[in-house]
Amino acid sequence: MPLRLFDTHCHLDDRRLHGRLDEVLENAKQAGVERMTTIGCVRDVEGLDSAPSIARQFAHVSCTVGVHPHDAKSLDDTLFAALEAKCAEPEVVAIGEMGLDYHYDNSPRDVQREAFRRQIDLAKRLGKPIIVHTREAAEQTLAILREEDARDCGGIIHCFSEDAPFAKAALDMGFVASFSGIVTFKRSTAIQEAAKQQPADMLLVETDAPYLAPIPKRGKTNEPAYVEHTARFIAELRGEDPEALAEQAFANSLRVFGMDGATSA
Repeated sequence: MPLRLFDTHCHLDDRRLHGRLDEVLENAKQAGVERMTTIGCVRDVEGLDSAPSIARQFAHVSCTVGVHPHDAKSLDDTLFAALEAKCAEPEVVAIGEMGLDYHYDNSPRDVQREAFRRQIDLAKRLGKPIIVHTREAAEQTLAILREEDARDCGGIIHCFSEDAPFAKAALDMGFVASFSGIVTFKRSTAIQEAAKQQPADMLLVETDAPYLAPIPKRGKTNEPAYVEHTARFIAELRGEDPEALAEQAFANSLRVFGMDGATSA
């Protein structure tokens, strides 16, 4: 019997899924994915509606909009004003993904930090949670969340790839951890330990599709249907019933995004 699942982070507007959206959504439905949130990563005003346009087509798909740290250098005043207006729209349930990526450094680090701070402030003003991307920047990510009083908006540490102490520090500020297919990888021992220790009511699952397909789909183009493998892996890791874990994660997702429980998949 399929689990009842919520993929909290996927990129349905990604070019790898172009022309396949109906198929991808049908696959997700067959796998028990009743809800999903597509993440709008924008670098210009023209791209602001890419994710919201999908959310408007499908009642079971919600969306976010934000400027990824890779594109932080694009966040000028014109884009920020347009971003603020777009994020106020009802189908936008969170702001992001935003944060720091010191692995690729596609934008200067000081520019990433400023874009992160501006978007946290925006989320607080709009009363919406944030989606946080952090890579090789753990301490500065936590520092900015503290300095900007991000607990006032709360949100998700997406594609969780840190350790249990980081998860606890984020948890203390009201941030839940969303685990992707990375947790299924053999060498992800620190992430697996974090998943074992995470309180049940503060745990989400995601795909980050089309990236990071979980085992046994690793190497394939990821899609929301594959979130089932991540949920089942975490349940086994924690010694829990997969259906119970999926139901809890589903309820957690609704709570974090401020959504009701009705579905129209």
